[in-house]
Amino acid sequence: MGLKWRYILLVGTFALMAACKSGPFNLLKPSSPHQQYERKLLNAGLNQSTMGSGWISKANTLLQSASKVKVPYKETGYFAADKLDGASFKFKLERGQMLTAKLTKQSVNSFAIYMDIWEQNDNSEFKLLAFADSLGSDLQLEAKRSGDYFLRLQPELLGSGSYTLELTVGPSLAYPLKVANRRQLQSFFGVGRDNDTRRHEGIDIFSTFRTPVIAVSEGTVTGVNENNLGGKVVWFRPKGKDYTLYYAHLDEQLVTPGQDVMIGDTLGLMGNTGNAKTTPPHLHFGVYTSSGAVDPLPFIDPLIPPVPNINGNVTTLNTTMRINRSAEISNSLPLKQTATLKLNTVARVLAVTSSYYKIELPNGKSGYVSNKSLVETKPMRALKITSNNQSLFDSPNVNAGIKASLAVGKTVNVIGNFEDFQLVSTIDGTVGWIPLK
Repeated sequence: MGLKWRYILLVGTFALMAACKSGPFNLLKPSSPHQQYERKLLNAGLNQSTMGSGWISKANTLLQSASKVKVPYKETGYFAADKLDGASFKFKLERGQMLTAKLTKQSVNSFAIYMDIWEQNDNSEFKLLAFADSLGSDLQLEAKRSGDYFLRLQPELLGSGSYTLELTVGPSLAYPLKVANRRQLQSFFGVGRDNDTRRHEGIDIFSTFRTPVIAVSEGTVTGVNENNLGGKVVWFRPKGKDYTLYYAHLDEQLVTPGQDVMIGDTLGLMGNTGNAKTTPPHLHFGVYTSSGAVDPLPFIDPLIPPVPNINGNVTTLNTTMRINRSAEISNSLPLKQTATLKLNTVARVLAVTSSYYKIELPNGKSGYVSNKSLVETKPMRALKITSNNQSLFDSPNVNAGIKASLAVGKTVNVIGNFEDFQLVSTIDGTVGWIPLK
């Protein structure tokens, strides 16, 4: 059955499912678009098909084999209709940071790409944290803990087209002064105090005397008092959050306990009260949870790293290319724990990023290589077949499917190699694998 007719059958099956008003699907709680799509596959019995079961299996494999990247990150890739494609990424976030995932796609025929974010617990179980809606809007996530996070992209079956993914990170709260300047931060969380008898439980933001300090979000003032260390202080609880903010060393407090404030409202004026009498005016800003103080910098850091440019050639997407020299491949950026690819190894280009291509080898494994390591798969040389009825395989394995049988004396063009096989093309354009002699 051709790709077009399989697509029509699939769409027709889904339409029939959507027409049903009863059944287990409607009894379940709202779920992500990815989960809804998978449920449609199950309800339609498509999990018994090669395509359907492969798609479900791919969804799980993507999380287990995620590429390790650093945010900010950007790539342009291509999902092919005749492949079970997808992409996944593992990256670190600090508590208080706000991740933004922006996905754009381009295709002649509209198709869905499901995007969701996960975390992994101590038992290696994955928990869904957030997902984009079916319209493909941007996805944001505030990191509730410091650690590893996972983002998964998976297209619907038989959907094809290119996409661009941008991952950026910034603060989840506004800056506590009206003008943000990273150079104002001169003392950081965890620094020793009083001959290392205690640790600094916040960050110090310096400015001129009686500079207004402002609410970094909507919320409620929970305390206005004075103590020996902080001097005149204000305690502030952001709306919907499980932590409290601490503003210390104020010269004057301008709010009262129980007062509701909006982002940008003035809470007080900067000073040097408390144990800061011998220092220039500054704001001590802290974040306190039920477990104690946490580093406040990721919550308000005004320094947002720019998204790197894509320097590779996007016209190579979904094409087969060849390694033009011995090259290192890794599932991490920057390249770590690398393996070496031999000269003339062929691979399919999955995506292009800053200075790297993400490639898929003929055995299904993928990773990043330098964008200077690949060239077009032009014929390298002519090869005359010396074995009678030489099998032309559809993958580099003697147990693979046979596409054709090549007669003795027939000439083929060698395109590239992989392990103990070489990729060749016949005069009529048939491409396949034969063992190296």
